[in-house]
Amino acid sequence: MSESGYDVVIVGGGHNGLTAAAYLALAGKSVLLLERERQVGGAAVSADAFPGVDAQLSRYSYLVSLLPRRIIDELGLDVRFARRRYSSYTPHPDKPETGLLVDHGDTAATRASFNRVAPADFPAWTAFYTDTAVLARALFPTVCEPLLTRSEARRLVADDTLWNAFIERPLGEVITARFESDLVRGIVATDGLIGTFASLDDPGLHANRCFLYHVIGNETGDWDVPIGGMGAVSGALAKAAAQAGARLETEAEVTGITPAGEVRFRQGGQDHTVTGAFVLSNVAPWVLGGLLLEPQESLVRPVGAQVKVNLLLSRLPRLREPDISPEAAFGGTFHINETYGQLERAFTAALQDPAPGESGGLIPCEVYCHSLTDPSILSPELRNAGVHTLTVFGLHTPHRDRGERANAELRDHLQAAVLRSLNSVLAEPVEDLLVVDAAGHPCIETKTTRDLEIALNLPGGNIFHGPLAWPFIEDDAPRSTPAERWGVQTPHPRILLCGAGARRGGGVSGIGGHNAAMAVLES
Repeated sequence: MSESGYDVVIVGGGHNGLTAAAYLALAGKSVLLLERERQVGGAAVSADAFPGVDAQLSRYSYLVSLLPRRIIDELGLDVRFARRRYSSYTPHPDKPETGLLVDHGDTAATRASFNRVAPADFPAWTAFYTDTAVLARALFPTVCEPLLTRSEARRLVADDTLWNAFIERPLGEVITARFESDLVRGIVATDGLIGTFASLDDPGLHANRCFLYHVIGNETGDWDVPIGGMGAVSGALAKAAAQAGARLETEAEVTGITPAGEVRFRQGGQDHTVTGAFVLSNVAPWVLGGLLLEPQESLVRPVGAQVKVNLLLSRLPRLREPDISPEAAFGGTFHINETYGQLERAFTAALQDPAPGESGGLIPCEVYCHSLTDPSILSPELRNAGVHTLTVFGLHTPHRDRGERANAELRDHLQAAVLRSLNSVLAEPVEDLLVVDAAGHPCIETKTTRDLEIALNLPGGNIFHGPLAWPFIEDDAPRSTPAERWGVQTPHPRILLCGAGARRGGGVSGIGGHNAAMAVLES
């Protein structure tokens, strides 16, 4: 079945596709968005993960930093975010009765905590994040503008020492030069490793690019909790797109795209064909290549390296450090087995087959408690009972391209490794606190990279659709077309990237969708 053409056809209904749809429809363009799942939102969704338990988990993505206020205001989004008072808590892995608490609301308490754990590093910590704030104020305002060149971005930062430390040299060098404590070094380093499988001394600077995006969001680097869960963000974007006139079609799986703008999709048991003057791809570039039936030799298949575990607990676990309340420890990012040395050893070990997480070892983890900041994701009954959600993000667990049976075994191994890692610093086994669902099963779910590949069409489970790129281009890079100037180009003029695979993509930001829409409107 063929349909009349649209100005723009968007492939994939994740938050970036919805952002592009809203901007383009508001500009008067006819827009068709095609999403293969029953709901839009992609990885930015909320879900009842456990049968019979009324808890809306942010199942995949969970915090927001990079969504510009500009996009919220221009699209009139009804979204709210809550700032977490506590930045982080990190028990010392060798003596977990002692830990470092970073408290945004009490500088004196933070200084006292440093004095107990890493007395030489508090001034260095303050100076370090004063420097990253310079980067944030200089670079974040550019992410919704045509790309700067490297030289232009360097002049905007206006500090060659700072630029060289964070942009030109491996991240590990600046961290080890400025901090003495292995524990503090690890806390800082994790921002370079979320979703990125690399050594901190990697000459390819993969960790540097990941780190930069983690510290520049909205010129502060703060990671906030979306009120109502991540689905509230996608829901607001979908509402804005629909009210502007975009047509949003779900359960519509795209099966092919041509460079001429023809899009084939299957919906309701029927095959359809539609043509767009432009096609915006909100799927990974690797997936787009398959839809175009192009040779994949020019593309490197992405791989992810993380495991995500969602838990629902009857209460927060007790800590081994008696003077720190669980509400404070879990009120920010709870770092577990993430000293600098542990991170580097975990990366090296993960290159083996099997990796430690698969064969019984501990893996570095960080934990987030959405419900402490936003209890609205829980029913009144669960709130009154003291129930809380925990999201655990395990690092350096690289994708293994195996079958489903092997993936089920890997899922079990990684879940056990995550629980061991948690229990190594808690005063009680976390398993004893798990709520049970309507069928009597413990409320815990684990998502491997293969699970993400299947559920979200993320090749290799890579949450960024591929390696992150700098938010600027090299001085000699072409900028002759709108797509090149906005960092959304493909080899085909009518097909643009609008998702995490675009330059300045990755994370829940809407930036890729905004920039693709601007390129269309300039064409």
